[in-house]
Order: sequence, then C-alpha cells, then structure tokens
Amino acid sequence: MLLIRRFEEEVERQYKRARIGGYCHVASGQEAATVGAVDAMADEDLLFTSYRTHGFALARGCDPSAVMAELFGRVDGSARGRGGSMHLLDVDRRFFGGWGIVGGQLPIAVGAGLALVHRGIPQAVLCELGDGAVNIGAWHEALNLAALWRLPLVFLILNNRYAMGTPVERASAEPELHRRAAAFRMHGEVVDGQDVEAVADATAFLLDGARSSREPAVLEAITYRYRGHSVADPGTAYRSRDERDTWEARDPLVLHADVMRRQGLADDAALSELEHDVLATVDQAVAAAESSPEPAVETLAHHIYGDPDTARQFSRMAPGSPFGEIELVLGGLGG
Repeated sequence: MLLIRRFEEEVERQYKRARIGGYCHVASGQEAATVGAVDAMADEDLLFTSYRTHGFALARGCDPSAVMAELFGRVDGSARGRGGSMHLLDVDRRFFGGWGIVGGQLPIAVGAGLALVHRGIPQAVLCELGDGAVNIGAWHEALNLAALWRLPLVFLILNNRYAMGTPVERASAEPELHRRAAAFRMHGEVVDGQDVEAVADATAFLLDGARSSREPAVLEAITYRYRGHSVADPGTAYRSRDERDTWEARDPLVLHADVMRRQGLADDAALSELEHDVLATVDQAVAAAESSPEPAVETLAHHIYGDPDTARQFSRMAPGSPFGEIELVLGGLGG
C-alpha cells in the first residue's frame, strides 16, 4: 500500500513535468481496496481493471520500473510503451489490463470466465470497475451472462463516491451498488474499502466460491480517492473540505500501520525503514524509465496481434508499400 501511495505521488510530479503524456488517473486513498482484493487472488487467477490501474499493477507484482517506463511511453514499459497509464498489463501475472473505455473490461472478463469453464480450469476472474460503470449496458449484459452461465467471476466495484465529478446518489437510483446483483440472482455484498484485511477476507471468500462452485458475485468496496478524477482535475469543485478531511481521517495506510503496531508486526523503526525502501524503489523506477529508449516509429504496428500472420497483415503499412513511399514521415501538411 505504501509503494502504491508513493508511486502515485511521484506519477503526479512526473506528469506535471510533462514526462507522462495522455490521461493519467491516480488511486491515492484506494490502496486498501486494491491491495486487499489482489492479495486474495491465486497466482493463476485472471485480473481485469478499469483505467485507474497503476495500483493494481503494483499489487499484482508488476515491476515498478516497468510500470513507470510504460507511463513514460518507453520500450521497457509493461506494454512496450504502447499502452500508457490507462492500458497497463502483465500477461505473465495474469493481469490483462487496464481498459480505457468505461466498462470496456466487463464483457472481456466475461469471455475470459467462459474460456476457463470451457477448458475446465478451476480458476477465477477478478474484474474491477468504478461506480461510474454500473449504469451502462455492458454492466447489465456482463452480470446477466455471468449469472446465466454460472461463470467464475467476481465483480469488484471500487465505489469512491464519484463518477468523475458526479456523486453516486445523483447517478444511481439504487446507490447501494452491490444490491444490483440481486436483479440477476447473484450474491452481492459490501465491505469497508479502507480496511485491507476486511477486503482481503471478503474477496477470498467470493473468489473461492467462483473457483469451486462457479458462483459469480459482486463485491462493493467503499473507498475514496484523495485526488481528482484525473491529474488534470483538482477535485475541489464538487467536494467539500470537510468531506475530504473525514475520509483522510481513515487513511488506509495509517489504519493498517496502527494494526501492525498493535499486533507486534512492526514498530516505528520498521515502518520508517519501509518508507525509506519504498522511496528508493520509486526513485529507481523513475531513473529506469528515463534511461529506457522510446519505441522506434518503424515498430508502430508491432505487438498488435499475436498470430503468425501479423507480419504479412501489416506489411502494407511499412514504408514503401502500397503507395510508393520510400520513407515514413511524420509531420504537418507543409512537411
């Protein structure tokens, strides 16, 4: 959780220094919900997430240097510099993104669950989404098929109270989002998203049911993002100072540090050492990202498909094909 917090703070700094392009959404404040859910996964389980994805990548064990390099758009990034902030992935760790379209991951996760069933593989799919995705068609379609076909999926709603700047109560006729599962005769429950152990226990129970009995479920984790919707959003126009203070009083890092002290798992010296190690890891990630080269323009169409025919399919995009170009030139109309 501490790594995610310090990583996200550094991401904000690098974004404001124009080293990170495109859109960028940090998850400061949501660390317990993220880490607790991923901690409950088995190594072979599959993970799909929305575009607020840095924390999930780190929690799943992705190399921080590869994550930062991806944000920088460099070849050593987890998606070879093609995905950026919203499209992180690590196939070796069964982390399949990072989806930039709201709810875009939902039907894909259902398809993955169906594939597991067809292959007879006793694994589960954890599909994360935000509260803003529960009012779109893909949500209803995904839950309907998951329930109808009894697919091994757990839908994890990270309810951080706002879809961009719109409060849940203004967007959802049923603001207790886990209750939506009842419409599909699916189990739904809510958990304190600031309590990492509570999230881990609830997620583990539901994932076990998905693996062993093909029981899909919805888990709503109530959490809060300290920053705005994206780095470009200060997040102050639609939230009061009192509201932010109330949630920051239940900071997941502070809460769990207190638990560790009470249980004798760590003292102040150990926590200080952990902070030092995490900061060094983040600094190393930035240095690695800076030293990684940018992808060559000639490789623009690489890594799009994995089938053997990819080279032939994209050969017509190469310089010299099909309209007689002799070199690939990127520039304005006067270039």
